[in-house]
Amino acid sequence: MKKTLATAAALAAFANPAHPAWAQTNVAIYGVVDAGLSFEAGNKDGAITKVTGGAASGSRLGFRGTEDLGGGTTAMFLLESGIQADTGVSGQGGVLFGRQAFVGLGNKDLGSVTFGRQYAPHYLVAVFADPFVSGTAADEKNLINAVSNGGRMDNSVKYASPVWNGVSGELAYAAGEIAGDQTANRSLGFSLGYDRGPLAVRLALHDHSNDTATLRLASARNALLAATYDFKVAKLYLAYGVNKGPLSSTLRNANNPYGYAVTLTSAGITRDSTDALVGLSVPIGAHTLLASWIHKDDKEARHQDADQVGLGYRYNLSRRTDLYTIYARMLNKRGASYTLGNAADGGSGDRAINLGIRHRF
Repeated sequence: MKKTLATAAALAAFANPAHPAWAQTNVAIYGVVDAGLSFEAGNKDGAITKVTGGAASGSRLGFRGTEDLGGGTTAMFLLESGIQADTGVSGQGGVLFGRQAFVGLGNKDLGSVTFGRQYAPHYLVAVFADPFVSGTAADEKNLINAVSNGGRMDNSVKYASPVWNGVSGELAYAAGEIAGDQTANRSLGFSLGYDRGPLAVRLALHDHSNDTATLRLASARNALLAATYDFKVAKLYLAYGVNKGPLSSTLRNANNPYGYAVTLTSAGITRDSTDALVGLSVPIGAHTLLASWIHKDDKEARHQDADQVGLGYRYNLSRRTDLYTIYARMLNKRGASYTLGNAADGGSGDRAINLGIRHRF
């Protein structure tokens, strides 16, 4: 596919000499198709079995490209569209390139600057800390909040540094774009990473203004420290997060799925809290065993804590195709109503099983 696109670009440049730079552009088409069965139970309406279009990884179709500008500098772009593989409809609420859409410049010595719809540094650290890679019913997003819009920052500019002696970082700013108020609805994100041998450590901070043109509310602030250690026979995952302020830790499904007499209000699902995660992955040839435990410690008066336990198995049929089966259980306490979502939706209950197949191209 890459060779075909490169040939087409070269022919186009020859036919139209006004655009000779096309011949130097490397463009690739890529994607993921993920689908399978999900069984969910524990909600007020009873158990449900459904075909899920992306439990482990959101299905997607993407286009990415680079152009060598010389001197170690490249131009780059990425457009990535989410797809619900069970129905074929667009993901992310129907946004055409709802997963990612950005363009920018990169330099091997100075780093890169990109503009558009991009992942928040905090979200990328949460994915790094999750042995289930932010997917399946054991998804860390069920308890560790995906900051901003599902972990994405619209109207953003991001700087990503090169790696210096194992140290790297990201700095992101998303404009609120509210006339007359430069701070309302804006987001700031930062992460710092260290990789040396089997040890990898990440620290992320995120600050989102909840102000609108008419409402003044304190900001949501999230901090997350994560680490992994690869023992070769097993990989250990650890994370600890602190969430402060309104909308700093929201429910993935806020529609009262358990039918509690006292339904949660916007303020009720927005609370100060801390998160802790311990995970493990054990590769055995083409097989991988997965496990994680996540604890949500609610700091508000009702102390609505929750614990999530996930167990999984993945079998690699090839480098591009794998089969997976996952079991997860959410233990809600004192009226908490967290659900077991996955990469495709927010879930509907406190028990879930996924059986799926995923292909990357």
